[in-house]
Amino acid sequence: MLNLVRFKAQADYPEGHALANAGLSGAEAYKNYGAESGPIFAGLGGKIVWRGGFQTTLIGPSDEAWDQVFVARYPDAHAFLAMVTNPDYQKAVVHRQAAVATSRLIRTKPGDSGATFG
Repeated sequence: MLNLVRFKAQADYPEGHALANAGLSGAEAYKNYGAESGPIFAGLGGKIVWRGGFQTTLIGPSDEAWDQVFVARYPDAHAFLAMVTNPDYQKAVVHRQAAVATSRLIRTKPGDSGATFG
């Protein structure tokens, strides 16, 4: 899964959540999401296989800038489904929802590597 994530400047937790008035940034809320969802992801065999820092868009919408860019590998589609339906994950996702202004989650499959684009 290719993950492209842009954070909100200020995390936006739902009214009544313990962190609703904590003054966290989107990046800080996303760290909370990672801390709580990471063990679930890893327990299902998931792994971050590549992470990089966004620099600029060469081809594409100029208004799309990303704070996090990474590739997460799951053993199979069932592992992803098991993660997102896990009750503990569903509790953790409140941090992601509070943190993220916009994102792209793009499912891919491995292909051949090579020296050319074709």
